Amino acid sequence: MRTFLEEAVSEIRSQYPVDERLVLVVPSKRAGLFLLQLFAKTAKKPGFAPTIYTIEEFVSMLSGLRYASNTQLLFELYGVYQRLQGTKAESFYDFSRWGGTLLQDFNEIDRYLIPQKQIFSYLSAIQETDHWYLRPERTPMIETYIEFWNSLEPLYNAFSEHLLGMSTGYQGLVYRKASEAVEDYALKSEDTRHVFIGFNALNTAEQVIFQTLLSHKRAEIFWDIDPVFIQDKIHDAGYFIRSYLKKWKYLSGKSLKGAVESYNSHKEIRVIGVPRSVSQAKYIGSLLEEIAFQRPDFQKSTAIVLGDENLLNPILNAIPPVISQLNITMGLPLAQTPVAGLFHEFISILVNWKGQGWYHKDVLSLVSHPYAKGLFDKPEKTLETLSTMIRERNWIYIKTPQLITGETGDKAVLSLLFPQGVTTPLSLLESSKSLISALKHQYKTENDSIALEYLSKMEAVFNEIGTYVHKYDFISDLKSFQSLFRELMARETIDFYGKPLEGIQLMGMLESRNLDFETVIITSLNEGILPSGKTHGSFLPFDLKKEFQMPTYKEKDAVYTYHFYRLIQRAKHVYLLYNTEPDVLEGGERSRFISQLLTEDRKEGSIRHIIASPLLKLPEPVRETIHKDASVLEILKARASRGFSPSALATYIRDPILFYKKYVLGIEETDVVEENIAANTFGTIIHACLERLYAPFVGTVLDPAKIKALLPQIPVITRDAFAEFYPNVSLDSGKNLIAFQVIQHYLEKYLEMEIEESTRHEVEILAVEEKVQVPIEIPELPFLLFLKGTIDRVDKKDGVLRILDYKTGNTKKSEVEISEWEDIVSDPEKNKAFQMMSYALMYHYHHPTPLFEAAIIPFRNLENGIFRLGFPDPSRGGTSGKQYFVNPDALHTFGEQLRKLLLALCDLQVPFEARAE
Repeated sequence: MRTFLEEAVSEIRSQYPVDERLVLVVPSKRAGLFLLQLFAKTAKKPGFAPTIYTIEEFVSMLSGLRYASNTQLLFELYGVYQRLQGTKAESFYDFSRWGGTLLQDFNEIDRYLIPQKQIFSYLSAIQETDHWYLRPERTPMIETYIEFWNSLEPLYNAFSEHLLGMSTGYQGLVYRKASEAVEDYALKSEDTRHVFIGFNALNTAEQVIFQTLLSHKRAEIFWDIDPVFIQDKIHDAGYFIRSYLKKWKYLSGKSLKGAVESYNSHKEIRVIGVPRSVSQAKYIGSLLEEIAFQRPDFQKSTAIVLGDENLLNPILNAIPPVISQLNITMGLPLAQTPVAGLFHEFISILVNWKGQGWYHKDVLSLVSHPYAKGLFDKPEKTLETLSTMIRERNWIYIKTPQLITGETGDKAVLSLLFPQGVTTPLSLLESSKSLISALKHQYKTENDSIALEYLSKMEAVFNEIGTYVHKYDFISDLKSFQSLFRELMARETIDFYGKPLEGIQLMGMLESRNLDFETVIITSLNEGILPSGKTHGSFLPFDLKKEFQMPTYKEKDAVYTYHFYRLIQRAKHVYLLYNTEPDVLEGGERSRFISQLLTEDRKEGSIRHIIASPLLKLPEPVRETIHKDASVLEILKARASRGFSPSALATYIRDPILFYKKYVLGIEETDVVEENIAANTFGTIIHACLERLYAPFVGTVLDPAKIKALLPQIPVITRDAFAEFYPNVSLDSGKNLIAFQVIQHYLEKYLEMEIEESTRHEVEILAVEEKVQVPIEIPELPFLLFLKGTIDRVDKKDGVLRILDYKTGNTKKSEVEISEWEDIVSDPEKNKAFQMMSYALMYHYHHPTPLFEAAIIPFRNLENGIFRLGFPDPSRGGTSGKQYFVNPDALHTFGEQLRKLLLALCDLQVPFEARAE
């Protein structure tokens, strides 16, 4: 295979003397490096190398201006904006949200040499038209909006003048000035020959520069394209070059230099669909092993081109040992390193400090970070101690003095991670540098060179931040510091070291310009990635861009199309990978490039389409079963002697496996910090409040006046209950305040209902929160069992005994009514009925009563009254008739069902088995 650069070098050597007066301009530094290597290889005697520029370097030389970084440009733009707007100027943090977009638009306007006054006038007129009002007067918001659009032209003019005074500029400004200076340059460079190599999509400024030098016969241009794309009038790969052939006088009637037919040569193209992005990396690893086995020398001319550069890390981890040399042309984004995660967290907790303390999850997350853990002498012990303190004391927010007590140890490290008094950018900068210094010292002792490389790069970032903080006084708050940190992190990379001209080349799409490989592997060929789709990110509307012939998504798609087809036009082996699972975050369906390739009828070679996915064999669903042994029986026997509670037995009915884990193995629910009151805590607080309210009335008949006197006490009693069961939380705002108010509302509503009921009926309180326990004799078992529980309330209403249970969760009347007695120990939906009958059985054992009621008080819908326990009434026949008074027959029947349940629970031959779904 003869590459494009080899053809270009051969023709250049045949036409021009090769020395420093031969100026070669290429799209990228990598293309320049390969070009220089080819000149060295083809040299027959010692001599001077040609002068090689990238297009950006050449344009900068023409204009006499330096390029400024995006970060510096944003600061300079804000300084000019602040000077023009005065007191009306937004803060730098707010400005940074839209300032970057405005810079991009200024850049496009200048790169395409758009008349500034005309486009800004057009833009403000469009915005004013879009926001017309029927009323003659405008609101202040509309006035401010229109004023913003009218201010863009003065801002552009002042900003350009400011940068030119510094002999610097953004790319567009440098290009505009270069296009203005190229005529004079062409007249003065009689002895210099220019060759432009491998360009495609040129902005207006570049077109002016190229055409000026071509018209003065100071330049030649080599196009890296196959004629087939020029001849096809609708193929986007030739979109730009076809337009130049029509518009440039120099090209009229001339053949294109460099254009060689190669696309239709023999190629083996394999289109591979892989589920998910990371799977593409794994597939590439196995693919490289397969190719290495078939063609051992393939590494000399192979490129892996990443459509999505976020795949860099996964692919590096998937490279097999058979690959001896790999050159990575892109840097590892600093934002993807562990140290970046640490400092993102560190800065965030300081920016989000509100005065009440550090949020507990942020504290544990930062202390758990691998880099932070390395600072502690005993990291696991420190983390465990800290976690225990936070859970047990229910600390939602923690202040530094609480952290650095003797209990946690490592006071110096915790003070470093959670510094006090960080309120200014300078103090945040110093805290960050102190943390970096401590980390570097730690990793030097461990001789971890990779971690030190990360930290050195991070230190450089903070040094740059320090320069900006000292230079620009408007970086005055922590949010602006955080915004600057994110801006710098987004563009910083850690360079890989290697031999750039050897081995497999791992690169991004733009880095492949002018380079040809026999084997090409391209990843992430999905819509939204390749091509990138209709991304806008501009203040300039689509119609305005069309009017002024600025690039839209159509032109951007043509750029991607050119790069894609240029990569494969000379290749012999092409592997195109795409994600078969469309995802809004990872790109949509397969790329149109693939669909277009699959429609081609190639005369030479072949195109194969395969779906590569791992073989998945779903396991047969198996109901979880745990068999009992003697040790389990001993545990159940011990618990039986202490007493089974109705709620424990209800758990066994609902989920035997959960019962086994909770009551046999003793596995408790994970103790967590309750930021917002949990449902069980909510119920506990209501129970505690009701006990305190009604305890003085035990043994007495309720007096409406005395109950009414309790209403003012509700807030104090509720707050005391919160302090006991839900400490260390604020009840002044948020969901906890809502819960506090809801509990008070429930209690007030219940007392009002009690006032009304005690006015019309005689209600005598017999007991509140009464603990009861009864033996359950089962002849088949060699040991005695007990049933125990706590009855919320026992009273008499007009002489009728009632056993009442408070429920604060969702409760339906059907849950306390049963049609078949067997349901009470087999149907999980009848758990509440089971619990009420258990309480009834226990109370009747100690206080025999011929007839009484058992009922639930549903606090979520008190207006419906109490839900009485109902069960089959034999005298009314079938299951439709209900009886609502508990009698000895009902207790006897329930007792038989309860004994069956307990016998199954304690039977070695009956395993704990998950319920069928």
